[in-house]
Amino acid sequence: MKLAQHYGDKPAAELPMLFQRILSNTTLDWFRRRKTRNALFSNMSDFESPGEDGDFDLLETLEVLTNSEGTESAQDATERAQILHEIELQIKELPGRQREAFLMRYWEEMDVAETAIAMGCSEGSVKTHCSRAVKALSKALRAGGIKL
Repeated sequence: MKLAQHYGDKPAAELPMLFQRILSNTTLDWFRRRKTRNALFSNMSDFESPGEDGDFDLLETLEVLTNSEGTESAQDATERAQILHEIELQIKELPGRQREAFLMRYWEEMDVAETAIAMGCSEGSVKTHCSRAVKALSKALRAGGIKL
């Protein structure tokens, strides 16, 4: 529909390329919206364990979580945030196709075939882009003092 609405006046030779780009962008937008929606909204039933009688109090669950030994210290949380920030910066430094393949495969959790379709390339190209991205990130992070 977008192709017909916005690009009906373009020459026929340009339409396949435009269609691939529209498909890729629409797919990425859908996954981003889904990820954002899932991050912002969660069902209270997600916190219930099977077999409970329906008398559920989220505050009791949060109290147990904050008093458990598994919570991280402020120092650990800060270190983790700094490492994640450095990883994000290094991802931004990747070449466009490598960044696109890496984010779709490992951030959006798409498989190779889905990523190839979204990027408009072969599965081999997706694997190559991902491999190069992982090597470049690993090298940059080690150089920055982050041990993997």
